[in-house]
Amino acid sequence: MAAAALGGLGLLRGRLRLRLRLGASSPSSSSSSSSSSSSPLGRGAVAARAASGRSYGSEAREEEELRVRYLDDEHKGIVVLGLNRSHAKNALNKNLLKMMSKAVDALKSDKKVRTVIFRSEVPGIFCAGADLKERAKMHSSEVGSFVSKARATINEMANLPVPTIAAIDGTALGGGLELALACDIRVAASSAKMGLVETKLAIIPGAGGTQRLPRTIGVSLAKELIFSARIVDGEEAKSIGLISHVVEQNEAGDAAYRRALALAREFLPQGPVAMRVAKLAINQGMEVDLVTGLAIEEACYAQTIPTKDRIEGLLAFKEKRPPRYKGE
Repeated sequence: MAAAALGGLGLLRGRLRLRLRLGASSPSSSSSSSSSSSSPLGRGAVAARAASGRSYGSEAREEEELRVRYLDDEHKGIVVLGLNRSHAKNALNKNLLKMMSKAVDALKSDKKVRTVIFRSEVPGIFCAGADLKERAKMHSSEVGSFVSKARATINEMANLPVPTIAAIDGTALGGGLELALACDIRVAASSAKMGLVETKLAIIPGAGGTQRLPRTIGVSLAKELIFSARIVDGEEAKSIGLISHVVEQNEAGDAAYRRALALAREFLPQGPVAMRVAKLAINQGMEVDLVTGLAIEEACYAQTIPTKDRIEGLLAFKEKRPPRYKGE
């Protein structure tokens, strides 16, 4: 029963346009594009990874639409995916979706990855949704394929086995907010001086928002917000569970990223295998009744019993020392 539940559950997909607007003005100092790859707060350091392996560079090229950084030192295990289409406000086009899909595919099989943070490398914008200029040039037969690809890519992100955090330091429109909804945790930045967090929803062909929003904030409230296209400020967005944390924006314009990084560091001391099966149990269990959910939890827990990480955790507890997990 548990095995069937683990293997056979799926999510219906819906259509929705969601708009999350964050007033996040950034001074010119925040747009610097060069820093050490060991500095997680810099915008320019990049470690680009292809499916065949990992390559590192001290600086990202301007044309890179997705920057992938594997952090080091005390942040080792944290990977940052940075949207970087400044000329198009990070709008999702074919190339960006392809790059995101490849990056996610590499991450899901990398046992050294502990947490993934999605952020923007462009000040003041998280993601403007689909690239409508590119879509306008598509033949009508291509549109459906493009939307399906966007939906599939966001689903791949949602299915990453490790915790994911969306650091929203700017506007998120349509597919941009749907991308954030696919993450486990959402952190947004706002300021009385720079504007409030706003959310505006309107129905259009989308990438799963009509399904993820009700699962995030509840069916009745999701319908109310969708039907009314109501704008809510940051505190209300947090109070209804749309956003996990709202932080005051800083002068560098990266307050949400800094908070996301702090959260990710809290996850690092935990057993990596346990984290992965916990996420699986939660995600799958939320789609079924309680009895089936408990069976899923039992099956997931059974996977941790023979692992080296579990033995290391027990030894560390007995010896009163920090565990040395290897993700095995």
